[in-house]
Amino acid sequence: MAYQKEGKASEEAAYNKIRITLTSTNMKSLEKVSAELIKGAKEKNLKVKGPVRMPTKRLRITTRKTPCGEGSKTFDKFQMRVYKRLIDLVSTSEIVKVITSISIDPGVDVEVTMTDS
Repeated sequence: MAYQKEGKASEEAAYNKIRITLTSTNMKSLEKVSAELIKGAKEKNLKVKGPVRMPTKRLRITTRKTPCGEGSKTFDKFQMRVYKRLIDLVSTSEIVKVITSISIDPGVDVEVTMTDS
């Protein structure tokens, strides 16, 4: 009996909590990649939480239009938005390699963090 309990403990230790962080400036490609990841995880019958939509970061820059500083004081305003999504999975590392082997659009950054459950 003690041997079987140890065997079950080793099987449970094989499962990890995995957090996938997706970051992009293009929201459509970000949503497409997150939908593909979730679809692949649900096909493997994994526990999926997400996508959790994090607050959008707005990077703003205001500059003068005139290079020399003379003339009327007019300004240009530029803005870049950074979108972020979190997806949490509970699975083994081998299954995550299969799921994340999908084609990822250019401009989408993927960060995978694993912790023992």
